[in-house]
Amino acid sequence: MKVLFVSSEVVPFAKTGGLADVAGSLPLALEKLGLEVKIVMPKYKMVKAAGNKTVIGKSLEVLFIENEKYFGRDQLYGDRFGDYPDNLERFSYFSKACLELIKKINYKPDIIHCNDWQSSLIPVYLKTIYKDDPFFYNVKTVLTIHNLSYQGLFDKSQFPQTGLGWDLFSVNGLEFYNKVNVLKGGIVFSDLISTVSPAYSKEIQTKEFGYGLEGVLQGRSCDLYGILNGIDYDIWNPGTDRHIAKNYDANSAEDKLANKEDLQKISGLKADKNSPLIGIISRLADQKGFDLIAAIIDKLLKSKAQIIILGTGEDKYHVLLEKIAKLYPKKASINLKFDAVLAQKIYAGSDMFLMPSRFEPCGLGQLIALRYGTIPVVRLTGGLRDTIREFDTATKQGNGFTFSEYSDSELYAAINRAFGLYKNKPLWKELVKTAMGYDFSWESSAKEYAGLYRQLVSSQARCGVR
Repeated sequence: MKVLFVSSEVVPFAKTGGLADVAGSLPLALEKLGLEVKIVMPKYKMVKAAGNKTVIGKSLEVLFIENEKYFGRDQLYGDRFGDYPDNLERFSYFSKACLELIKKINYKPDIIHCNDWQSSLIPVYLKTIYKDDPFFYNVKTVLTIHNLSYQGLFDKSQFPQTGLGWDLFSVNGLEFYNKVNVLKGGIVFSDLISTVSPAYSKEIQTKEFGYGLEGVLQGRSCDLYGILNGIDYDIWNPGTDRHIAKNYDANSAEDKLANKEDLQKISGLKADKNSPLIGIISRLADQKGFDLIAAIIDKLLKSKAQIIILGTGEDKYHVLLEKIAKLYPKKASINLKFDAVLAQKIYAGSDMFLMPSRFEPCGLGQLIALRYGTIPVVRLTGGLRDTIREFDTATKQGNGFTFSEYSDSELYAAINRAFGLYKNKPLWKELVKTAMGYDFSWESSAKEYAGLYRQLVSSQARCGVR
């Protein structure tokens, strides 16, 4: 089976978020299952050295769409002043260019797997502009929604940039409250739709999490699947990670302490092996629960706890955290930047990993934390609900600490439960070993996607898609 995987960002070439991690690892897992996969992405300024194509994995080709006008920029989607005003034009071009490219190289896929709004016009084009092109006969599309809050919304006046007729600017097409909604077009015209966790696939069909598209998604509910993201266990491996102070695995988890000592040292925190050390690696935004963290951080640091935060985001949280760093120089390490090496040290050296998200389509942080034996404290939403279970001291089942109500008091209570267990060193050691035993590698998720592809190739979508 041939699969074309289309993404606007792919690790290791260009990244702004989790989409790039998925696009750089899922295709490799599919290749290991015997599928023939090619990746297509824009040739941004930052990937100029890659040439027009390169190979990753065993023989997986990455093809690049080059256009200096659209992609020869320092950033992917915008700069410090906001989104690039021509993003609709840029990614309309990208979507058409992907289709023209595979025609040119005579690579006819069984499946075109699109990701997020940036490639959502591909299913639209296939069922409109290219519907009579014999090359694309019986080519099926899958659209994965990584975060429904990013929809590709543009002013109505820009619609002609898509190259589509005005008949498609309608309630059954790309119109959304008199704006152009590119993701909506992808949802309406794709053969199948997936999201990045089972819980999130249900949440986005509700008014609370649907961002106005809940009705459209409900209409495609029988073609909507939730498949949990995975992580690359070759990359995220405390047994071989060359960036951490001391390698360890589930059978030598006591060596994790050396990484905690190293993290405290390089972060300027007080060297204290008995102080619970909380790690946070995140975009600093309300979505990630930083309003809850802000409400309790002072109280938290007046206890014995230490905290290390890595990330950038909203200015109000930069200001707050810089203030916290000055108030608690030996208890709070605030790193307002992106630092891949420090991130790995945080995963390895922290005792707990905090993710109190308002919503979380999948979340990769908690999966990496488990791999490193760092115990997640999370709010039960989206992929966090699918992957983390409250630890039960009686049955010794579970892998973290959880809370449901979005409130700072519930977050603080969950952290305190974690602190309480942390004092019981034998039981905490057992929890760490249990957490490291979970398998959230891409293997099982890739098998689900392969099954979805086979289902699609052998049958029609069931919701009456165009």
